[in-house]
Amino acid sequence: MTAPPQVLVVGAGPTGLTAACTLLQHGVPVRLVDRRECFTAEPKALVMWSGALEALHRLGVAEPVAERALPLSGASYWSNGRRLAGVSFGTLTDTRFPGPLCVPQPVTEELLYERLLDLGGRVEWATRITSVETAGDRAVVRMETAGGAVETVAVPWVIGADGVRSTVREALGIPFEGNSYDREFVLGDGRVKGDLPPTEAQYHLSPDGVLVLVALPEGGHRVFFDLPPGNRTGPPDDAELQQLLDARGRGRWTIEETWWTSRFRVHTKVAARFRHGPVFLAGDAAHAHSPAGGQGLNTGVQDGFDLGWKLAAVLRGAAPELLDSYDPERRPTSAKAVRNSERQTKLWLLKPRPARALRDLLLGTLSRSGALERRIVPELAQLDLDLTASPAVTRTPAPGGPTPGRRLGDTPLDPIGGATATTLHRYLATGRHAVLVAGSGPGAATAAEEAATELTRRGVRDLADVLLLLPPDGPAPVPAGPAAYDLAAGRLPGAGRPGAAGLACYLRPDGVVGRVVALDRPGRVGELLSALPTGQRSATPAP
Repeated sequence: MTAPPQVLVVGAGPTGLTAACTLLQHGVPVRLVDRRECFTAEPKALVMWSGALEALHRLGVAEPVAERALPLSGASYWSNGRRLAGVSFGTLTDTRFPGPLCVPQPVTEELLYERLLDLGGRVEWATRITSVETAGDRAVVRMETAGGAVETVAVPWVIGADGVRSTVREALGIPFEGNSYDREFVLGDGRVKGDLPPTEAQYHLSPDGVLVLVALPEGGHRVFFDLPPGNRTGPPDDAELQQLLDARGRGRWTIEETWWTSRFRVHTKVAARFRHGPVFLAGDAAHAHSPAGGQGLNTGVQDGFDLGWKLAAVLRGAAPELLDSYDPERRPTSAKAVRNSERQTKLWLLKPRPARALRDLLLGTLSRSGALERRIVPELAQLDLDLTASPAVTRTPAPGGPTPGRRLGDTPLDPIGGATATTLHRYLATGRHAVLVAGSGPGAATAAEEAATELTRRGVRDLADVLLLLPPDGPAPVPAGPAAYDLAAGRLPGAGRPGAAGLACYLRPDGVVGRVVALDRPGRVGELLSALPTGQRSATPAP
């Protein structure tokens, strides 16, 4: 008999699909509903950065996305027809995705949907949430289909990923705090005639507003403008877009055709809290961004993956307190992304001449020194987040070990047994929990064997890997017992070399170091395993 879904996901956009796929990949049934009748073809968000791509890679989706995407080479900033500054992309290290990809949102949704189907999931389309309440340790949700059928369900957990106008957030009375720009924004995707770099984003800044041009993966460009609020409604036509393009592009380009246009207002808001008992908010339901830098989609995908693996871990026996880390990890990250995109937008929209002159001077100076690239690109990539204050990590580091709460760096691996990956990041790309034991002494091998044996006893080896990492310049021992763990040679990323006794690290599914212990006495690896699922499935964990 199929287990009933323990998690209801509301919204089948990139965030909801990511959460649902992560839950299914970790062996947790999920129900996914969406008020739309099917996916829409509107391109919407375009840019996918490294942090989100790594999350998608753990679901097996990033490579198909990359095949249909355009790698962006950089961005340039212009004022009064003069190039002020430039930023090169593709320079990030320690990641399989060193630069951003331009890919329309429907492509990402399509590939995530295919992965959902592969994992045995489905979307219940045309299903509208009409109310959400909490009752004890469950959420009570009322739903209505397009045909008028009404259903009330009580589920242990709900993920509200239903967009900026989230019914889930509003039903729970969670404030959506922030501002709305007193500007109107219009954009168009189409074919633009004129000299434009095929892999670059350009920002043309003028007293009247901004012009943004972004190359599209299948040819053409997106053009984007801001305007004073007016009486026009509906998408802009080609004539309106051309008029703006002539004014801010100095007559250099002509719109030959458009296949999608839009007019909208921009909000920069963050929900007052991301959790209300058994209900969580993620993606646009939790944070609304300016389009600058493409942060909304990227932040939402990482929300979905983070919440997915944490809920799955708790439902398979991890301590319910793990879920207490979702808000303190994701809300500050989201607020920072909102601030960063808002700061960029305000720079676009400066009006006073002295302020514009100072902006242009600073952009040029920072660009020439390389400081602009060093600051902006890592911020946008959201790759190495500082989670050292999270309640889900142990803050005491071990001598010579990596820092808990930070993403573990990459290192080459020489596979010896079990493992086939040639780098540590490739080994960790499965999206499972991992125990990494580093050392060459008998204590390290014993610790790896103990970890593998215990995780097998718990019945969670589908959720966790164990890797014994040997020094690359030492002999390759043969495990005394059965090959219950993987074996490879390589150096431990981090501050230094492990001591003679060795180290053991717990790595979360997002590649962040959760805990590090020195193997200075027997049984220490057992302390590390307390953070992993116990295998005792729970249908109603207490919020």
